Amino acid sequence: MSKTLILCDCSKSMPLNTEAFDSVGTVKCSKVNTPLGGAEMQTAAQLLQSAEDPSTTCVTCTQEQTFFAELADELSLPEPTFVDLRDRAVWSDEGAEAGPKSAALLADGLRAAPATKTFDITSEGLCLIVGPEEVALSAARQLKDFLSVTVLLAPGSDAPEDRDFDVVAGHLKKAAGALGNFSVEIDALQQVDTSGRGAAIFGEPRNGAKTTCDILLDLRGETPLFPAPEKREGYLLADPKSLPATHAAILEASHLVGTFEKPLYLALEPSICAHSRAEQAGCSKCLDVCPTSAIRPAGDHIDIDPNICAGCGSCAALCPSGAITYDDPPVSALFARINALAEAYRSAGGEAPRLLVHDRAFGAELIALAARHDRGLPAKVIPLDLERVSGFGHAEMLAALSSGFVGVDVLAAPTTDRGALDSELLLAQALSGDSDALRILAPEEPSALCDALYGASSNLKDIAPVLPLGNRRQVTRLAVKALRGEQAEPLPLPENAPYGAVLVDKDACTLCLSCASLCPAGALGDNPDKPQLRFQEDACLQCGLCTHVCPENAISLVPQFNTSDAALSQQVVHEEEPFECVECGTPFGVKSTIERIVEKLEGKHAMFATSDAARMIRMCDDCRVNAQFHRENNPLAGGERPKVRTSEDYFSKRRDH
Repeated sequence: MSKTLILCDCSKSMPLNTEAFDSVGTVKCSKVNTPLGGAEMQTAAQLLQSAEDPSTTCVTCTQEQTFFAELADELSLPEPTFVDLRDRAVWSDEGAEAGPKSAALLADGLRAAPATKTFDITSEGLCLIVGPEEVALSAARQLKDFLSVTVLLAPGSDAPEDRDFDVVAGHLKKAAGALGNFSVEIDALQQVDTSGRGAAIFGEPRNGAKTTCDILLDLRGETPLFPAPEKREGYLLADPKSLPATHAAILEASHLVGTFEKPLYLALEPSICAHSRAEQAGCSKCLDVCPTSAIRPAGDHIDIDPNICAGCGSCAALCPSGAITYDDPPVSALFARINALAEAYRSAGGEAPRLLVHDRAFGAELIALAARHDRGLPAKVIPLDLERVSGFGHAEMLAALSSGFVGVDVLAAPTTDRGALDSELLLAQALSGDSDALRILAPEEPSALCDALYGASSNLKDIAPVLPLGNRRQVTRLAVKALRGEQAEPLPLPENAPYGAVLVDKDACTLCLSCASLCPAGALGDNPDKPQLRFQEDACLQCGLCTHVCPENAISLVPQFNTSDAALSQQVVHEEEPFECVECGTPFGVKSTIERIVEKLEGKHAMFATSDAARMIRMCDDCRVNAQFHRENNPLAGGERPKVRTSEDYFSKRRDH
């Protein structure tokens, strides 16, 4: 379907190269207006009305987004699409060379975004306010007309005369939950006793009181009740000594009534989770990195509370098995978007692009300030906007490099969760072989951003771009093969990398196969026909379960990446000669193990004092049972079986009597 582009050069400050748009697809460009905004309402209205299909109209600037949206509504037309080419491309010292970049951004902006999965959160306005008497009661008086308020004062406080809201005293012991579903536990709870004359007083204290609320306003000025409190929806934390902060929290609380849509940020596949097996600890990366404690153990796998999850994506970036995947947008959509940006840039004649990944809050504002007040973005730096960048992991970085980008810069905000991002950068650098190609930028001002981007270098060789298809592990292998080719030796990786091999001490290993039975990814396996331990390196998650369950401590992990095809198939890492049954000749067990057992027990243990008893150690299961059954003084033998009684026996007994 063709698109109608409404163009404006922002008072001749934007050198638009409309010829580059021909590579995007079927687009119809308007004349380049100068300017096009509030004072040119008539012209703007004509452009909206003249489109063959109003639903395909696209405005190539976001400065007048509100104006165009309101104008389209007045004209009963669909709201147009908006793509920012000004701040992200043309307002730059290299704006005249930004034709291919503009085409790439336009192609990206016209792509249909995947639908967001959401669920409803309902808040009925039950608000619990915790804090010093003066501040908490003042907040309650401001909120009582909007919310159903309860104030929790410290023990020993005076009972207020105000009856417009509930007041209790006590110590807040524990709190859990999020907006619409908080649960709190209070010790030394005292309720107001209004009976009798005189001032109101608090009653006798009681421990273990429990209640629920929708909103929790914390004005204590103490340690927050939750980790990452700014990410906990419905939990409003403010310093009681700061009047602006308190008023802001009160205002926000007054709006938290009704039904709200929350995205389902993550998708979970418990069956491939490597958290634990048979109560043995395995991978805990997601549990360690989650800033809100939304992830918790649930047996052999983990579980995610979507009400608490803030969608940072760090867990998905670190998950070695793919049990957790980011779903807003799905990782496949992000791979496709990265590839489409590179392809559109090349189709428009561009060469050697660099990807700048930024969030839609801090990063977008910094880019806009750099465009207006500094040099702007270089013509070869293509910005990719995401809701948050903390989940942009090694697979995404490598996918960008293998799609044709010569470098990837991740623009981190002061509030960005860096726990996963920093470790994923080190892993991606080790896999790509070029530390200059991948960077995390944390500039504090626009000039610092420009200084970091102009003159950025990369040592990556020119490669034929590959299409990033599959899950994150599959895309990583495709990218590394494209970037590094076939390596003679495995690539060394940082500690705790999700790729690697297992090193088996053959002298210590008894081939008990405990590791193979509990390996969550099937990387370790056995051979049903002979004593063998097999290993498939490509499947290994380096979760550590095998090292924990090995009774001989014979296994250690080696973080590395094997680019050869041998990593895709099972290799024998340890094998021994089987022991043959002395009765039937059937192979069973491990010869060295059986011999060690015989050496330790024969003639040294009461049960195996005789040669016949010790001989049963050398028998297979079937022969051992048979020999045990037929031996003298068989412990399995019972007494003589009683005679079966029939009806005739009962009748004859009656006749005898």
